Amino acid sequence: MSLRTKLKKVLPSISVTEQEALDAGDVWLEGSIYRGKPDFSALRDVPAAKLTADEQAFLDGPVQELLGMIDDSVIQNGIHLPNDILEFLKKERFFSLIIPKSFGGLEFSPYANSTIVGTIATKSSAVAVTVMVPNSLGPGELLLHFGTDEQQAHYLPRLANGTDIPCFALTSPEAGSDAGGIPDVGTVTKGMYNGEEVLGLEITWDKRYITLAPIATVLGLAFKVVDPDGLLGGKENLGITCALIPKEHPGVELGNRHDPMGIRFYNGTTRGNKVFVPMDFIIGGQKNIGRGWQMLVSCLGAGRGISLPALGVSTAQVAFKSASEYAAVREQFGLSIGQFEGIQEKLADIAGKTYLQEAMRVLTTEGLGMGLKPSVVTAIAKYHMTELGRDVLDSAMDIQAGKAIQNGPQNTLASGYVAQPIAITVEGANILTRNLMIFGQGVMRCHPYLQSMVESIHSDDKNADAEFNGILRKTVGYSTANSLRAFRLGVLPFTAGASSALPEVRDYEKAVHKLSAKLAVYADFSLLVLGGKLKQAEMLSARLGDVMSFLYAAMASIKYYEQKVASSEREQAAPYFHYATRFALQSAEEALHKFLDNFPASGTRKFIRFITMNYSTKMPKISDDLIRELAKQAQLDTAFKAQITHLVKPIEGDGHHINEQAYKAKMASLELLAKVKKALRAKTFKPGTRFSITLENALAAKVINDAEFVQLSDYNKKREKAIRVDEFDFDMNILDDNAQPVNPLKSVVNQ
Repeated sequence: MSLRTKLKKVLPSISVTEQEALDAGDVWLEGSIYRGKPDFSALRDVPAAKLTADEQAFLDGPVQELLGMIDDSVIQNGIHLPNDILEFLKKERFFSLIIPKSFGGLEFSPYANSTIVGTIATKSSAVAVTVMVPNSLGPGELLLHFGTDEQQAHYLPRLANGTDIPCFALTSPEAGSDAGGIPDVGTVTKGMYNGEEVLGLEITWDKRYITLAPIATVLGLAFKVVDPDGLLGGKENLGITCALIPKEHPGVELGNRHDPMGIRFYNGTTRGNKVFVPMDFIIGGQKNIGRGWQMLVSCLGAGRGISLPALGVSTAQVAFKSASEYAAVREQFGLSIGQFEGIQEKLADIAGKTYLQEAMRVLTTEGLGMGLKPSVVTAIAKYHMTELGRDVLDSAMDIQAGKAIQNGPQNTLASGYVAQPIAITVEGANILTRNLMIFGQGVMRCHPYLQSMVESIHSDDKNADAEFNGILRKTVGYSTANSLRAFRLGVLPFTAGASSALPEVRDYEKAVHKLSAKLAVYADFSLLVLGGKLKQAEMLSARLGDVMSFLYAAMASIKYYEQKVASSEREQAAPYFHYATRFALQSAEEALHKFLDNFPASGTRKFIRFITMNYSTKMPKISDDLIRELAKQAQLDTAFKAQITHLVKPIEGDGHHINEQAYKAKMASLELLAKVKKALRAKTFKPGTRFSITLENALAAKVINDAEFVQLSDYNKKREKAIRVDEFDFDMNILDDNAQPVNPLKSVVNQ
């Protein structure tokens, strides 16, 4: 019995849904990381993302106007989005960011799409979700790639101008992330449509969690097709299929709403019982029956690589801007709280991870802008950027403490804090993304021979043995080369290459090479020892996925620092860059050690450890000095800080504006404040019980002059406003017909 035949008995074959997922995407930078040779040349050749004149005009015009219309505290205390906002989104074509101009759309780049969604999310998660869904996985994108000419000509202009509002229904109560398990079925049959008997489908479905369903005019629907009577002349079970059904079509039920944690975007259910639709309703027509899963997977990039990461980045930028300004303005024990090391540790972590988030956002959208559909990279972006958003937001909540937990117009964190789990849950909970998708897909997509080897093992071709043996020889050579390279870099680490023109980058570039070489060896031995059981070893698989992810993050950090940071701002940016890159490298190294510590075969574990010389941690550390340096830099009003918080656009009177005004007033008054404190220490005058009285005493003692008194008094008023929280004067027991407080939430502090 040949080796191939023996392996055929023990190794599972690739399922149809797995094969379609593997065929749907592209391999990009993650392929070189997996194979132990990170391609920095390809990284540096990626065209730098920038907004076109039309995209910038849209941000400066309609987006800015939209931000001025939004009062998120009113939205969150209502029952849905105000109608004027919804109509504005339609009129200004916010739902057509990805639709070509030839159909009346805006045809913006992935980078612009991400920037727009992220900017809106800094003001309102509900509005951002409403905008992002039609511009990610849904009818618009499916029509663009797979629709017939007639479907595109009819629907795309209507979607572009807001005449039609789309939703897409995939998730069923019985099947969430397991799309292959959806129970919704369409049976091939004949029925009446427009007065004629035609061939079509009788569909029964029950869907939940469907964003925009309560207001949708056209329903995108995923279901399984069966043909029990053989009307199509083929097999009975034809697979997942996608159709587009108008809301007014007989039998379509849209309307019942969910309440996603009080974030007031439209989300609800759709059902249908034995609804007959003609074959023309199938996206792409009858020929696309059974191609639904392939279509869906190929379009995942917009949601996983653009929209959901944009929510994570926006959360980080809001957290950073809010926390740094508050830390500078808020004082305890006579010092701004940003001078306390406990606060500095949190603030530096927020700042470094916000930089990393922006770097990953830019690189991922640059890849998508090249026309690529890197399924593994977009899974990395979705998981890590939403998790980092949650992480930094928790730290910002700690820094702002009582201010962060009181709802109202001035609270800049509460909406994002509540909404972040929603972004994490969409398109599969992050547990699924990390444990099954990143390395699970990566091992098949990125290994140069594995997929073809599995196919040859299960092949019935008469030449399958010879084909398998040829692939096996290549695989052995590939694995041997990986082991030798990892051993060389372990014994002679100085032989790692680096091509950056910046001295401060080279050591990090070398570190990426060293860790990537180890990853390649660990992945090879995982396949050799665990084989098909690697699917079930989710914790081990997740750790290898973490290594891939954090090395991708480190490469993104390097590219951003080299290409997006002006040379005049490198000194400002350096602490951010060092913290972010070290965090990514340390996280990758930690994942490698955890993988090795828990690898089931002890003999193999010792051998791998020796080959890779992996006995201790070697990556550059985040020191206390770096934390102090970054925390100090994070509290300065610099051009680079503005660059990595650019999604936050303060509108006069909102929480961001109140905080920023107090912060900028303090930055402009630092010398005067130092003069007052110096005089206090010298006992030139007596302090007051309040800072306003202290200023009056300083003026009387001629420590400051009239103009300086006015400036410091102005700062003090802005400071007092910024550190206060909203308070309200209304009776919650007086409700209108919609069970809403008669007096809407208007802060008596900030009117």
